[in-house]
Amino acid sequence: MKARHDLAVIGAGPAGMAGATLAAELGIDVLVLDEQETPGGQIYRAVEQPGLADLAPLGPEYRRGIELALAFGRSSAELAGGAVVWQIRADRTITMTRAGEGKEVAADHVLLATGAMERPFPIPGWTLPGVMTAGAAQTLMKSAGMVAEDGVVLAGSGPLLFQLAGQYLHAGVRPGAIVETTPRRNYWNAAPHLPSAWSAGGYLEKGLALLRAIKASGVPFHRGATGLHVHGDGRANALEFQSHGKTERVETPLLLLHQGVVPNPNLAMATGIAHDWDATQLCWRPATDPWGGTNLDGIALAGDGAGIGGAVAAEHSGRLAVLEIARRMARITEGERDERATAERTALRDQLRARPFLDALYRPADAMRRPQDDATLACRCEEVTAGEIRRQARLGLTNLNSLKSQSRCGMGPCQGRLCMLTATELMAEVHGVDPAKIGPFRLRPPARPVDLNAIMGFGDGTIPPEAALPTEPNAPGAKS
Repeated sequence: MKARHDLAVIGAGPAGMAGATLAAELGIDVLVLDEQETPGGQIYRAVEQPGLADLAPLGPEYRRGIELALAFGRSSAELAGGAVVWQIRADRTITMTRAGEGKEVAADHVLLATGAMERPFPIPGWTLPGVMTAGAAQTLMKSAGMVAEDGVVLAGSGPLLFQLAGQYLHAGVRPGAIVETTPRRNYWNAAPHLPSAWSAGGYLEKGLALLRAIKASGVPFHRGATGLHVHGDGRANALEFQSHGKTERVETPLLLLHQGVVPNPNLAMATGIAHDWDATQLCWRPATDPWGGTNLDGIALAGDGAGIGGAVAAEHSGRLAVLEIARRMARITEGERDERATAERTALRDQLRARPFLDALYRPADAMRRPQDDATLACRCEEVTAGEIRRQARLGLTNLNSLKSQSRCGMGPCQGRLCMLTATELMAEVHGVDPAKIGPFRLRPPARPVDLNAIMGFGDGTIPPEAALPTEPNAPGAKS
């Protein structure tokens, strides 16, 4: 790993791999940094690992990642695996921890392709042992070939929930139940988007085939579930909920929760990239131009980290970002950029045709995003309840940074990653305002927990200076 590169790509998922491969093809010296030792990201995790990439339950879509990883491997792009990036300065110096040591590398351009994370699902008992996210369970399947035992319960909404159920059935695991929380009104709200979604390359046909297979398996399927509550003494052993006017209780050794994915915000926010509230996807979303450019010169975003579109859409957005980077580096002309971008934009539009339908259909219920039970933990790290956030808002706090200073919400190891959306919506609810008025946390480096030994490796033992990072673009009224 050299001290300086033309382009540094953070993240080796579909956007990062596709963008880096094209950059190398255009003669750009590119370094890719990823926390995993091998490429693939979360969606194609361990795609190159012998024996795991051939697991039939993962489905044909997983094989697309193999081809992407092979093309990336054949390119001249350099992969630095095991790199945890925790700071990007305004001069595009990147600070990371790798092999237990603090390291720095500089780049003329930076492309953030940090992907998505699962939306928090704060219900009573969600922090008990025996409760995981569906995405975490799928990661175990991809990285270690591990699957749950019979009787696992999947609860929530969104395509991933059903995908995992299908993968488990294919692997010989019979779930104890699927508890779907999609509100009935969502079907009516999604209906106008159905024609466009139906033309999106067989996406809906695949989904319907998956649902038919799950139904044919005989797994109990509860629709329109509300009032979810995890029970257990020391660890989860049952899920209670209401469905069709009846109280149901399902015993289970393992509960998997999921209600969609949102952009993973921490590194982008800590870098100083402006974010807006996305009222459709109900999350903080980076403000980008059509090429993924941001308010910071030389720093762009691509993939689900810039807005949820899916793995294939991420590929195209990664290439589009690199085409503009190549133009800025005078590797191609503006005309060449636009000519090559035409096919990418067309393919991206095709991939996004189903997105309005999916966003409307799987919009999480209000009660699942804003805990109705005041005793439910909203901030797991600092054990701050939904009731405490409401109380602080009623006392007059109007933004998350004030909330952080008064309650420690968002000050734990995840740096607000798992509580920011919940806290934003709870405060907006109390004040009767749009979440955009609340604003996100003001995040600063390090964006990830850092071992002190790594920090001490920088000569004077201090975190490298922020090099005049721009002032917070998203902290309305924040003083703390």
